[in-house]
Amino acid sequence: MKNTIRTQISELIDPEYQKFSAALIPNIDNVLGIRLPELRKIAKKIAKDDWRTYLKTAEDEYFEEIMLQGMVIGYVKTDINDQLSYVASFVPNIDNWSVCDSFCIGLKFTKEHREHVWEFLQPYLSSKNEYEVRFGVVMLLDFYIEYEYISKVLNLLDNTKHNGFYAKMAVAWAVSICYIKFPDLTLDYLKHNTLDDFTYNKALQKITESYRVDKETKALIRSMKRK
Repeated sequence: MKNTIRTQISELIDPEYQKFSAALIPNIDNVLGIRLPELRKIAKKIAKDDWRTYLKTAEDEYFEEIMLQGMVIGYVKTDINDQLSYVASFVPNIDNWSVCDSFCIGLKFTKEHREHVWEFLQPYLSSKNEYEVRFGVVMLLDFYIEYEYISKVLNLLDNTKHNGFYAKMAVAWAVSICYIKFPDLTLDYLKHNTLDDFTYNKALQKITESYRVDKETKALIRSMKRK
């Protein structure tokens, strides 16, 4: 199966897309240049086949091979504990924002097991590993900015402390989405928080960049920037 999968991937390489992708992910140098919809097609086929053998033997020399593993984990049909064991095994392979964010959005089984996954995520939010923190935060962003969780999410974001750039950017992004969905609650939080200046100001910036925020509100948010 290993050689078959690599052959399929190799046939989909797009040199122009490789240049584009490599520029977006500056900290890695193993991008082949394959569009994500093409990888998803392969992942869906694997998930319907002998996916356990695939995940046990999958190669990870290239960015796309790692991305593919994450996609397969999201597509497979198994019980929640089994699925989370594969998630836990995959997370240490995350070494860039792109794999992290694509992996998270694919874990749609979270919607049916919110409390179970919520507990599973807690250790990641206090991890010393930058991308483990980003994984936890992006999972909150994707699946937990809902009425019944918003207060707990804001509290977790406030207590997520990691100096890594991609961890901080994830927190800023999450806070901005909290504001867009729950402006009053999040505005109150922004007036009383312990975010570092960089993360706080980035959150404000992301709020003002949203087309869902009106001009008057953007002016208010800009006025809250820390000097």
